[in-house]
Amino acid sequence: MNRLQHRVALVTGAARGIGAAIAEAFAREGAQVLVSDLDEATGRATAERLGAAWLKLDVRDELAWIGAMARLLDTHGRLDVLVNNAGISGLEAGAAHDPEHAALADWRAVMATNLDGVFLGCKHGLRAMRRTTRSGAIVNIASRSGVVGIPAAAAYAASKAAVRNHTKTVALYCAEQRLPIRCNAILPAAILTPMWEPMLGSGPEREANLATFVADTPLRRFGRPEEVAQVAVLLTSDECPYMTGSELHVDGGLLAGSAAVPDTYPASAAPSA
Repeated sequence: MNRLQHRVALVTGAARGIGAAIAEAFAREGAQVLVSDLDEATGRATAERLGAAWLKLDVRDELAWIGAMARLLDTHGRLDVLVNNAGISGLEAGAAHDPEHAALADWRAVMATNLDGVFLGCKHGLRAMRRTTRSGAIVNIASRSGVVGIPAAAAYAASKAAVRNHTKTVALYCAEQRLPIRCNAILPAAILTPMWEPMLGSGPEREANLATFVADTPLRRFGRPEEVAQVAVLLTSDECPYMTGSELHVDGGLLAGSAAVPDTYPASAAPSA
């Protein structure tokens, strides 16, 4: 407990899902947390539940970032931790997102939130941290989808791949500038959040869909938002001050390879001692 005591932390897209879990974990570890989102009703409720501050923020809008940083510094005097979590899959409205049929407007909408939002967050977060902190930490939420191709979600996969690269660029820039600010990325895979709901459904097919989506995951289950949140706590604490430009996978072993094991292991195939 208190691993983030005396730190001021801003989490974007924190009304629900992974963002809310990160905000909760930060608050539990002693940070002064600002919950930000476009969903004001849910965001305010989450902030109230956590005893955190509420800050409405459209991560796509640079003027909104400038205003948010000004309010944050005016109220709290500093920014120590920034988690760029806000993101959309593009699948929420049911539009096609494969490489052949995706509309340019739908592609750009995903990029505006997932990539522009991270760029603007890093830009204005760095400027605030440069002025106010002796040790800052930025965490960008990328995805396993930024490592492999996703035929049905081309824009989402491309945006998360770009977030991975920008994380490294920010980390190197801070080192070059001798800024005491680290920047790392978390790459979740199948984490059971509201983003998955359009694909899972709510009828009798839901359980079958749940099983199908994790059939290739070695741990054979969806991850939980709080499991991602604990990695965010680690990356923003004093426990890994030599880690920057790194990626941590929270994917149930998905990118490690195949864990397919037959139900019965033939004795003749058993390895010798």
